[in-house]
Amino acid sequence: MPARPAAGPITPAAANPGGTPRSEAPGATHRPPRRNAYAALDLGTNNCRLLIAEPASHGFRVIDAFSRIVRLGEGLGNADRLSETAIERTIEALRVCRAKMQARGVVRAKIIATEACRLAVNGAAFVDRVRDEVGLDLEIVDRQTEAYLAVTGCAALADPYAESVVIFDIGGGSTEIAWLDGAATNPSTDPTLRIRAWDSLPVGVVTLAERHGGADVTRLTFEGMVEEVADMLSRFAIRAAPAANARHFHLLGTSGTVTTLAAMHLRLARYERRRVDGLWMSDGEVGGAIDDLLDTRLDQRADNPCIGRDRADLVLAGCAILEAIRRAFPSDRLRIADRGLREGLLMNMMREDGVWRRGGYR
Repeated sequence: MPARPAAGPITPAAANPGGTPRSEAPGATHRPPRRNAYAALDLGTNNCRLLIAEPASHGFRVIDAFSRIVRLGEGLGNADRLSETAIERTIEALRVCRAKMQARGVVRAKIIATEACRLAVNGAAFVDRVRDEVGLDLEIVDRQTEAYLAVTGCAALADPYAESVVIFDIGGGSTEIAWLDGAATNPSTDPTLRIRAWDSLPVGVVTLAERHGGADVTRLTFEGMVEEVADMLSRFAIRAAPAANARHFHLLGTSGTVTTLAAMHLRLARYERRRVDGLWMSDGEVGGAIDDLLDTRLDQRADNPCIGRDRADLVLAGCAILEAIRRAFPSDRLRIADRGLREGLLMNMMREDGVWRRGGYR
C-alpha cells in the first residue's frame, strides 16, 4: 500500500531497542539542510518504505514518503538466496530513496533490513552491494529489535485504559507480536517497558503465499494457512495467555493486511491514511471483511485500488495470519495502525538527539 504523509504530528515513545547508532545520510554534508530532517528506511521481505520527517511539538511531521513493493524475499520459501532479479528491483527502489534523502537535506538516517536479509545466505553480500552501488549503509536488525520497533512505532494508539494489549506486525517474511501488560498511565513512558512476552514468527505474507498459493485461495486452503500459523504462534499464546483476560484488552495491528481490511470496511474508493490510522474495528467487522475478501477472485482484488496488483496474491495470506492471532487472543476490538518500524526509528533518533528538549520542541 502506498505510503502517505501523516496527518499531523505523531506522538513519540521513549524507546531505544537494540540501540540506534548515528548514521549520516548520503549527501547530507554536501548541501546545507533546509530542515532538521531525519530519515527512516525499512527494507522488508516485500516492501521498501521510507519516511522523512522533521521534529514537531511532542512528535514529528512527515515531509516526504516513499513505498514500493520490491519482493526482495521472493522465492526464499523454496531457496536460501536472494535472487538477482529481486536484488535489482530493490536496488532501483533504494536509489529513489537516496535521491529523496539528498533532496530533503537529511541530517541523520537509520536504514534497516529485516527477515529476507536475515535468512538469505547472500544477505551480507547484498548489504555490501547496496553500500557500493547506492551509497546506503543497511543494518540487518535482529528479531527482537524489529519487534520492539513495531511496539515503539504504534503503541501510542493503544487504549490508555487497557490493562493488556497484544500488538502485532504482519510482514512479508516474519510476523512480530508482543504482549504489553499494564495500562499506559503515562503516555511518555517507554512502551517497551510494558512488554511481558514477545515473539517473531518465521512467517509472513510472501512466504505463506508461496507455500500455499495466493492467487486462488479456497476456504479449505485458507484454513490450512491459519493452522500452520497457529502452530507457530502456540508458544507465544501460552506465555501470553493471561492477556485476553485483562480489563479493556484489545488487539493492535500494523501491516498492509490490517489497513486493507480497514479500507474495505470503510468502502473507500481509494486509500486514505487519515481515515484508516487509528480506526477501531469490532470483531464482527474484521471477520466480515475477511469473509468478503475470501469471496473475491484474484482479478477483483487486483482491481481494488486499496489492494492493487502487487498485493492481490498476498492479502489473503495476511488475513490467515491475522485470523490465527484473533483465535489465539479473542477480542471485541482491533485498532488499526498505519505506522510501524519507520515511525519507531524516527522516534528513537529524535529522542537520542534530544530534539524535544531544545527550543520550540518541548
